[in-house]
Amino acid sequence: MENPGAGRFAPSPSGELHFGNLRTALLAWLFARSTGRRFLLRVEDLDRVRARAEESQLRDLAAVDVTWDGEVVRQSERGELYTAALDRLVADGRTFECFCTRRDIAEAASAAHGPVPLYPGTCRELSEEERQEHLRERPAALRFRSGGGTERFTDAVAGDHEGPVDDVVLRRNDGAVAYNLAVVVDDAAQGIDQVVRGDDLLPSTPTQLRLGRVLGFAPPSYAHVPLVLGPTGKRLAKRDGAVTLTDLAAEGLTAGAVRDALLRSLALPEGPLEQALAAFDPARLPREPWVFTGTLG
Repeated sequence: MENPGAGRFAPSPSGELHFGNLRTALLAWLFARSTGRRFLLRVEDLDRVRARAEESQLRDLAAVDVTWDGEVVRQSERGELYTAALDRLVADGRTFECFCTRRDIAEAASAAHGPVPLYPGTCRELSEEERQEHLRERPAALRFRSGGGTERFTDAVAGDHEGPVDDVVLRRNDGAVAYNLAVVVDDAAQGIDQVVRGDDLLPSTPTQLRLGRVLGFAPPSYAHVPLVLGPTGKRLAKRDGAVTLTDLAAEGLTAGAVRDALLRSLALPEGPLEQALAAFDPARLPREPWVFTGTLG
């Protein structure tokens, strides 16, 4: 393959990875390697206050056999790319200033109908007089003037999907770049043409596709994989007990044993990931969440 492209895993270093995160990382690795792609690792550390767990995350990924190509990329070091993209969007009239608080948005969303709460458009068409009045009270965030409507795509796991496009925040009112802009810019800049991630991010994909198209980027392929849920049916978290490699090691489980349990949950052979790679078939992946019942042993 002349230009194989790349897949990626992009954790936020806000804490230790739990085995649900590691399961998604395994899947992203398998999708990329099975298609001859490079596999890249990006640390999404835009929130520098909470970004403290990078070292332990990299150690845990390596412990379950996830390898990556090249150097680790950190979003905190890529500000010039985001500024350039924002400047293009502003110049093209694809942004607007927003002065809504989180409470404003929540109250408007509670009154809206539909499965996905969308920005209600409160600040989309402010007059200059209204804008100046708001600026005297608080700085503005910068939102994407998306044009609304929907975007359609075919997901390798979820199948054909169509969802609404939102006027998401691109730059917060404290000047920090927002996730939706950074992830689209980074994937394009790194040559990532395959995105494998948890299916909780499926609703954000139509907006990211639209944003990428406006910026002139080729759309990646997507595979949104089912999450691991805790015993109560909620997304796995530390409240569910021993869920990190550190916790599980204290119970006598090695990283290899955790890797093997995750592979079993995917109906793949245990052992080194190269063995699972030989048997990997996206069409045979479970389509339902894996429910953790309290033990991996």
